[in-house]
Amino acid sequence: MDSPTNFKVSLSFLLLLVGIASAQLSSTFYSSSCPNALSTIKSAVDSAVSSEARMGASLLRLHFHDCFVNGCDASVLLDDTANFTGEKTAGPNANSLRGFDVVDTIKTQLESLCPGVFSCADILAVAARDSVVALNGPSWTVQLGRRDSTNASLSAANTNIPAPTLNLSALITSFSNKGFNANELVALSGSHTIGQARCTTFRARLYNEANINSSFATSLQANCPSSGGDATLSPLDVTTPNTFDNAYFNNLVSQKGLLHSDQQLFSGGSTDSQVNAYISNPGSFSTDFANAMVKMGNLSPLTGTDGQIRTDCKKVN
Repeated sequence: MDSPTNFKVSLSFLLLLVGIASAQLSSTFYSSSCPNALSTIKSAVDSAVSSEARMGASLLRLHFHDCFVNGCDASVLLDDTANFTGEKTAGPNANSLRGFDVVDTIKTQLESLCPGVFSCADILAVAARDSVVALNGPSWTVQLGRRDSTNASLSAANTNIPAPTLNLSALITSFSNKGFNANELVALSGSHTIGQARCTTFRARLYNEANINSSFATSLQANCPSSGGDATLSPLDVTTPNTFDNAYFNNLVSQKGLLHSDQQLFSGGSTDSQVNAYISNPGSFSTDFANAMVKMGNLSPLTGTDGQIRTDCKKVN
């Protein structure tokens, strides 16, 4: 018969295992509590992307900007309150993050299906995957069970999201801080095969940098003058702007990276070989991107009884 001490040790170990289990995400988290949730999200995303292809990139970016700031907890969706300033006005987000209306539409539909069950953080994770698929990109199994934060951090949003002005070493450090290696940095940067950027984010590259295709630069300068026109948009992937493929990497080799940070991935540095690898083997890019997205979705989620399930993604319950 076990001694009381052994029993306590066994009980402690069991509780530890339960704690670990509750902190793990699962692809079947809502299979009984909200069985039609995933098909509902997919329909809404497909509709939104069909109406405007750019929305696919916008929804993918929302998930990225959420996860890189204190984990995948939907803090990016919160409006400012008397108690905290949200992340929407942070430098990387102000006047550029979009797709909030699509998230709100999805949340309203899910609240009708299964009130108080499906988190806003999980909506972002699933919508990101569905957006990539809608634009002919790879799919992956989204792990679920994240809960929503009750606060946000303007300062963390300003410091944790990598800027388009970063050099390669700073990009590698920024992603390393979140647990990603250099190959995963290149894979995740491949998300710039879709979406658009504002003139203000690439003007300096157009007019000041040498490692840019001259005809490419000239073609962009018409829409992005040396002063003014800050909000004018250009596609991040000039070749196939609305298709999730590996053309982004071909563009880098041709010195047609739109952002400084894009071209840094192919500029005589340590990541050149990975860019070439994704050009020669697009399947490896799809696989690596999908795996890196699953890994990103695992960044510090709130689980168990932490956080809450917001009924309105814009505000705490």
